[in-house]
Amino acid sequence: MATHPETVRAGDRKLGPRPVLMGIVNVTPDSFSDGGEAFSPERAAERAFRLLDEGAHIIDVGGESTRPGADPVSAEEEIRRVVPAIKAILSGRPEAVISVDTYRARTAEAALDAGALMVNDITALRGDPRMAPLVAGAGCGVVLMHMRGTPKTMQRDPRYGDVVEEVRGFLAGRAEAAVSAGVDPRRIMLDPGIGFGKTVEHNLKLLGSLDAIAGLGFPVLVGTSRKGFIGRITGAEAPRDRVFGTVATSVIAYGRGAFAFRVHDVRANREALEVAAAVEELSS
Repeated sequence: MATHPETVRAGDRKLGPRPVLMGIVNVTPDSFSDGGEAFSPERAAERAFRLLDEGAHIIDVGGESTRPGADPVSAEEEIRRVVPAIKAILSGRPEAVISVDTYRARTAEAALDAGALMVNDITALRGDPRMAPLVAGAGCGVVLMHMRGTPKTMQRDPRYGDVVEEVRGFLAGRAEAAVSAGVDPRRIMLDPGIGFGKTVEHNLKLLGSLDAIAGLGFPVLVGTSRKGFIGRITGAEAPRDRVFGTVATSVIAYGRGAFAFRVHDVRANREALEVAAAVEELSS
């Protein structure tokens, strides 16, 4: 059975033990599954409150779509989207743990100043040279994710020799770089980047061998929610119809050591993971 860390730190908070649920709030007009649903601060807060009531431990607020083929937005626009949403969420739920989904230090700094406690960086601190020292100095949590290319290019014929070993090696290197930059290792989570520059087969291999990444000793976050590879397996064309497939991937990932789960549908995933955790507890 896979071993795993018990907690991860974000600011003055401890999250864990697993399973930890990260609810998704996209303040974007073009995200693949829920673009436009929470585009105003008020609607973002309403969605966040619902996810928290369903059992989310973290709310991940993103102001730039990272769907395949997406174009970037400016830092100014990203800040304009995420900061009012974070403030609106915390005004109603001051106890909420907010993560900001960004690779830009300017956006991260503005979000942290607004009360966020975690940075979810799809570039694993490579996208902006100022991000690593910012995260280290702020004492916030950080998610380091694997991605080949950029959201605009990542699904153009992705190829690997051994996807598990390459992703594992990349994440090990990025964790080492973060610690060398002064980031507290107790504040780091690793994300294999399901769907980010991977084919269906790559995604399935990573899920099936997730214990290899969990074995690095850092909490592992997985983000499979409603993604296209699930639809290609099940035939569910609309992202909203991929909830059951998402739940299956969450339970599989949990059994292989995953710590946190970034999802749109918190209640469905929470209930399935609570059952999986109860079985594991009695079997250990």
